[in-house]
Amino acid sequence: MISVLNLGRCDYPTALRLQETLVELRKQERVGNVLLFVEHPPVITLGRNASQTNIIASPELLASRGVVIHEISRGGDVTFHGPGQLVAYPIFDLRSFEPKLGVIDYVRRLEEVLMRICAQYAIETQRISGMTGVWTYPTPPPRLTARPMNRDYVPLGEEQGGESTPHYSERKIAAIGVHISRGVTSHGFALNVTTDLGFFQLIVPCGLTKPVTSIAFETGLSPTLDEVMTLASRTFGELFHSQMLWLESIHDLVPPDAPAPLPQDTPARAPEDERRIAHRDTHLA
Repeated sequence: MISVLNLGRCDYPTALRLQETLVELRKQERVGNVLLFVEHPPVITLGRNASQTNIIASPELLASRGVVIHEISRGGDVTFHGPGQLVAYPIFDLRSFEPKLGVIDYVRRLEEVLMRICAQYAIETQRISGMTGVWTYPTPPPRLTARPMNRDYVPLGEEQGGESTPHYSERKIAAIGVHISRGVTSHGFALNVTTDLGFFQLIVPCGLTKPVTSIAFETGLSPTLDEVMTLASRTFGELFHSQMLWLESIHDLVPPDAPAPLPQDTPARAPEDERRIAHRDTHLA
């Protein structure tokens, strides 16, 4: 059984404190496996391997865009979270699954969750050796295959191959960065749904120069986060061979004597159609 909570729009520090609380409770076996969904206000996060030089915007520009910066314990470099992006934080004990999951197996399943979600929108995605996250193929976005390639946005890093034949490289649609402590996971993935891709021009995402994309840019559609969240929950259930139990509130999950503060003003409701290893710390991205 995996309990699922939708935190709605929630600031990054509050979500981080909640993750830390749930990780400790999971280690103590006071809660079961938990999957948090959240949408963050604009924030740049620096993982353990991050380089400040990959933030290319000035502090003044970041402030004007309402972007804050946080240093965190997940693996990886620099990434962006913001409106229109579905962020998933699984708090799983990898030893609780049958068979037990190793770190690499776990990351592969996160990738597969993302790839199956994208497939629902006719977006073909792939893994790229040596790079984290989930990527499109170097082909035109599906929204352009039935009409002339007149683009309203050129992702950072793409180059024109000619006036009428743009060159398309692989585009990163989802980022993954995890932290595993005594077999219990935290952090997770961020899938660009309707994210303003202009925010990614403030950074060098994950230290890479390849372009970033979204479901909206690839398809021309604007799915809601609730819609994508529903797909994500179902896919987690399939790939982790677990029942998914949506909870109304974090207070249905966290014991009343839990020490960390909990978000008070964010919804924790499921979409309506969903209501019915290691003994050391590991950092991956």
